[in-house]
Amino acid sequence: MGARPSTEAEREPLLTPSHAETNSNPVNSRVYGRRWLVLTLFSLLGLMQGMVWNFWGPIQNSAVRAYGFAKADIAVLVLWGPVGFVPWLLFMWLMDKKGLRASLLLSGFLMLLGAVLRSIPLTDEHLRRWFIHGGQFLNGLAGPTVMSAGPYLSTTWFAPDQRATATAVASLFCYLGSAASFLVGPLVVPAPNDTLTGTTMTAAVSDNSIRDRIQLVMYAELAVIAVLFAAVLLYFPSRPPMPPSVAAASQRLSYRSSICRLLSNLRFLMIALAYAVPTGVIAGWAGVLDMVLTPAKVSQVDAGWIGFWSTVGGCVFGVAMARFADSIRGMLKLILVLMLAGASLSSTWFTLTCLSRVTHLPATAAILYTSCILVGIFINSSVPIFFELLIETVYPVPEGITCGVVTFLGNLVTGLLLFFLTFYCTELSWLNWCLTGSCLFSLVLILFFRESYDRLYLDVFVSV
Repeated sequence: MGARPSTEAEREPLLTPSHAETNSNPVNSRVYGRRWLVLTLFSLLGLMQGMVWNFWGPIQNSAVRAYGFAKADIAVLVLWGPVGFVPWLLFMWLMDKKGLRASLLLSGFLMLLGAVLRSIPLTDEHLRRWFIHGGQFLNGLAGPTVMSAGPYLSTTWFAPDQRATATAVASLFCYLGSAASFLVGPLVVPAPNDTLTGTTMTAAVSDNSIRDRIQLVMYAELAVIAVLFAAVLLYFPSRPPMPPSVAAASQRLSYRSSICRLLSNLRFLMIALAYAVPTGVIAGWAGVLDMVLTPAKVSQVDAGWIGFWSTVGGCVFGVAMARFADSIRGMLKLILVLMLAGASLSSTWFTLTCLSRVTHLPATAAILYTSCILVGIFINSSVPIFFELLIETVYPVPEGITCGVVTFLGNLVTGLLLFFLTFYCTELSWLNWCLTGSCLFSLVLILFFRESYDRLYLDVFVSV
């Protein structure tokens, strides 16, 4: 059912009239030094999008005190990220028809407008809440581009032996932004129990201090987003003058044909679910990590450090694995099997540790730190490897459309998880079991997946 590989005609390079002429008149290809500037601007915008999305989860205790938020309100603020993926087809169409520059400018403008809305210091608390929610929603609308376009950028600007590395950097900076919020939020915004004494006046002063610190962080994020948007506006070309590889110059399917090909391809649906379920679950789980770890007597600051190191570890390990995949091609499935096996073991360890009253396992801070960080490392680092394998599987479907579909599915899983969290937020052990089950489910799908490398075939066997 739709599992056939691409045909010889689909692999035919766009810039050469026939296969016979390819050997005598090779495609002119070149890599440009400016590709690193393009990658840097895109990655930094992704970092800020992830940082704004995960702003409230790490400081949920402070937000409850300063703005009167309930636990369900924190879940909704995190939920706006997945909700922003609802019009993902529009952003993928814009990228396919107008190029990456137009799509990124629109996403950057939405981020800037959202940062402005949530930073307005209104005295009306009810109206202020609506502005904060509106700002988070606008920031979420930038997600389809900054989370999906990394592989498209890497194919457009980078040579085949640098593609996986560029994909890892572009796609993982969003996760690095969420990690930065675990660090910046708890360090800058004081927890409410740090300043509480017995008097009402002291509590009132503490609320004002927390609110001022939150406002300071939002102003700083607004300034950085404004600078990045101005930089993208001044210089961010959609593509280089000459393609870096044969695959970058080859013909691609149309927008409608691509969607039909993806939805009818059983192998694509298998690996899409293998990607979407664990990454979607861990995104929602990490967004409320402070709430997950509170029953284990882990403070807001310590939960922030755990979230920070788990995400940063995943980003560093993901870039290293992508570089390894660039040097030894055709090993993507094996890498994913090893990563998901590690994620399954570490998530099971963390879940059983949190149930120490039943399992009688030691629940020390070191064990919680280690198991939780390992979960983040194994799952987050698999993202660029998944992207590369997905693109190889469905080539010549454009990279932006392929990754747009799977990131939408991942955010759909996150949205469903956070939706249930708004109703079942008193006892969160079920979240840990969802994380463990998602890793095992993905591992089984990858084990039965039959890999293919159509894009790699084009770059290796067609002379450049």
